[in-house]
Amino acid sequence: MAGTGSRLRGSADTIAKPLIPIAGRPLISYTIDSFEKVGVRTLHAVVGPNGDELAAAVAPLLPSHMRFHPISNPNWQKQNGVSLLTAAGKVSTPFFLAMGDHLFESPILDQLIAHADVGQLNLAIDHKIDSIFDLDDAMKVQTQNNLIVAIGKKLENYNAIDTGIFLCPEIMFDYLRRALKDDDCGLADGVRLMAEDGKALAIDIGEAWWQDVDTLAMLARAEQEAHRLTSGVLQ
Repeated sequence: MAGTGSRLRGSADTIAKPLIPIAGRPLISYTIDSFEKVGVRTLHAVVGPNGDELAAAVAPLLPSHMRFHPISNPNWQKQNGVSLLTAAGKVSTPFFLAMGDHLFESPILDQLIAHADVGQLNLAIDHKIDSIFDLDDAMKVQTQNNLIVAIGKKLENYNAIDTGIFLCPEIMFDYLRRALKDDDCGLADGVRLMAEDGKALAIDIGEAWWQDVDTLAMLARAEQEAHRLTSGVLQ
């Protein structure tokens, strides 16, 4: 949650993106619900320049049995790989990783748990390419025999989309350090290096739903689809 959410500032100048209301609830509360359903008991949140206020707003949203640990990223203006690196040494592994501006149904986490290899990187991918709301903005993935072989937003040959939901091993941090250039890297850079070594698995989410919330149009779409997260029924 270390970004500034600049593409959504037109909708909420003073509200951090994870707190933007969707169907009457903060966006991040749905993520908390999904993790609680699969038994997560500790939530670490990487935060940026508004970290203290954001952490103070998120903490009351957690159930009483879930521990909350904000992790400050002083280099929040850099890419998301740097944000994840700030969690090195602070999280136990394997650990779930999700973006603070994504909505998703908890069965995606069930799929990761059921099919993951905890010694490798496990990425939840969506083969329902026609259902992706903003395909140009999506992170594309090419898979072969359940392995990731290529990843990138500009990828020309792809058969799936990165949902931004992972189950990660400790070695993920090593690969991110290798990916650093001028002390900066994206999460996809680390995934790409792991894929080159055959250590990045692709786990299909099936009919489960997810949505990135990056723009006003995506926010409107999320409002339309938020019933999926409260009905308990995949549609």
